[in-house]
Amino acid sequence: MIASLLVDTHLVLWARIAPERLTVGERRTLDRARSRYMSAVSLWEIAILMALDRIARDERLLSVPDGFDLLPVLPDHCKALVTLPRRHRDPFDRMLIAQARADHLPLLTRDRAIIAYGSAGADIVTFDA
Repeated sequence: MIASLLVDTHLVLWARIAPERLTVGERRTLDRARSRYMSAVSLWEIAILMALDRIARDERLLSVPDGFDLLPVLPDHCKALVTLPRRHRDPFDRMLIAQARADHLPLLTRDRAIIAYGSAGADIVTFDA
C-alpha cells in the first residue's frame, strides 16, 4: 500500500470525467493510497487547457476532487525544480516531478517523458494501459 501519492494531471482528469480510461492498476493504486494529492500546478494546467478549448469548460474541474488534497507550490519545490535534469521541457510536468522529489511522494503517471525521470531519483508509479 502507498501511504501518499501525487497524481499527474491527466490521471486526475480521467478519474473525474473518463474513469474508464484508467487501468485496473491505476484505479487500485488510487483506491489504496491513504492520501492522494493534486498539485496546484494541475489546476493551472487544466485552466489553460480550458482556455485553449482542449477540454470542456467545466468549472467543477477547477476544484480539488473529493478524496484529494491540494499540494501547493512551495519554495522547496522550486529548489528541486532547479536541480532536475533537462530531459523534458513541459513546465507543468517538471514541477510535478520536482514536487514529488522534494516531498518524497510517488508520482502516478502514464506520461513517458515523466517516467524517464525515474532514473534521476524520482519515484514514478505507472501501469500499462
